Amino acid sequence: MKKTTLFFVFLSTLSIFSQDTLQLKSQVGHSIDELREFIAIPNDALDHADINRNLTWLTKAFNTRGFNSSILPTEGESLFFAALPMEDEKPTILFYMHFDGQSVDRTKWDQPDPYRTVLKSKTEDGWQTESFEDLNEDLNYDWRLFGRSTSDDKGPIVMLLNAIDLLQKNDVEILFNIKVILDGEEEKSSKPLPKAVKEYRELLEADFLVIADGPVHVSEKPTLVYGCRGITTMTLTTHGPIKPQHSGHYGNYAPNPGFLLAELLASMKDENGKVSIAGYYDGISLDDPTLEVLKSVPDIAETINSNLAIRTPEKVGSFYQESLQYPSLNIRGLGSGWIGDKARTIVPAAATAELDLRLVPETDGNRLKDLVKKHIEQQGFFITDTVPSKKQRAEYDKIMTVREGSVTDAFRTDLDNPYGTFLANTLKNAFEEDVVQIRIMGGTVPIAPFINELQIPAFIVPMVNPDNNQHSPNENLKIGQLAYGIKAFYQILSTSPN
Repeated sequence: MKKTTLFFVFLSTLSIFSQDTLQLKSQVGHSIDELREFIAIPNDALDHADINRNLTWLTKAFNTRGFNSSILPTEGESLFFAALPMEDEKPTILFYMHFDGQSVDRTKWDQPDPYRTVLKSKTEDGWQTESFEDLNEDLNYDWRLFGRSTSDDKGPIVMLLNAIDLLQKNDVEILFNIKVILDGEEEKSSKPLPKAVKEYRELLEADFLVIADGPVHVSEKPTLVYGCRGITTMTLTTHGPIKPQHSGHYGNYAPNPGFLLAELLASMKDENGKVSIAGYYDGISLDDPTLEVLKSVPDIAETINSNLAIRTPEKVGSFYQESLQYPSLNIRGLGSGWIGDKARTIVPAAATAELDLRLVPETDGNRLKDLVKKHIEQQGFFITDTVPSKKQRAEYDKIMTVREGSVTDAFRTDLDNPYGTFLANTLKNAFEEDVVQIRIMGGTVPIAPFINELQIPAFIVPMVNPDNNQHSPNENLKIGQLAYGIKAFYQILSTSPN
């Protein structure tokens, strides 16, 4: 009897989107209004008052849908938690998203206020502003909503809320217990999250975790991601004269920290872009079945290279997806003296490189940082974690100040996990397209604490357009992606995983 009921639920789910697209478009229209209201509340991850105002909005939005919600204090910003009433016979799905956003530089945006959503259409010359009054039941799914966090990550939150609305309107049974955890400081590394997950473990217990963050594959096909790389950071500073000196008086005499740093950085990679630090890639092997999965992702090297305006990529992997299976070593910033119009004829006092190290499950962030420090010592540097004293400067020719960031671990779920199979099949049925399945993505989402503490599999189901400019000026969300997200959440929640 139960299988028969589930069969009819499945048929009714399909019919909603095959026979009544107007209903979906109407819900998309409502989601646009709700997203504009949500975006209008600034959410700078560095502003405590911003985060609190967003928590108030979330509480009302989820409670209206019948959720029970709680604000969970942490050592940093509070987490938002919501759950529908639990039913013992149903499996539990835990959704993770975040509601904070990157800081904005208003001067870089092509609109007066990044927190006031602007509607635009694409033209041959760029983007044209449209009036929200022109939106009607025949929505143009190619038009876009521009504003901070439209894509990352307020858009997906609104998609989930509106999928719940549509399920309730159609009296369709939700076949899961739903729990939602929303992070208030993902954009500044979610440092309190591991301890918070441990503290609220019983509240967060679930059968599997779905992260609705990040863009779909560049092909714009339905996408399922089984893992993401972790990250840690290092700040390396070399030292020259204790104060900047006139390059005419002391050039050729005072050691230049810029050259010292450049020589060190150059020693860390070979001409093909591979890290030359001993042991950096230890523990990683890719068998033939794994390589086949990686090759199945429809990446086009020529397109990627053209978009990046590069001729030859680095050769850490033989193709893009293979390159993501290894830890990276990236110079994310360099500084020494003054540049541009402010350039001065001086020997700088110091030179600094900011590094980020992307991690994979086989590599431990602290171990990689130790390998980098060992390599620095092998290049003849004395390492300290503070600005060197005069005594140290007199004692050592080459001094490096090293400061280390915290570690966010990588995660990767097995490709044959049954919940992964369920998600892939559900997305394929919903959109009638093969699903792009990615073993591990290059970016970082702070999910490892959930996996380690709750011992559950995790999957990323991206919802937004690949060219959304997240973290950057002119962040945007294609209206069609709102429809995509509502449909994806609807189908997942109304389909049996058995």
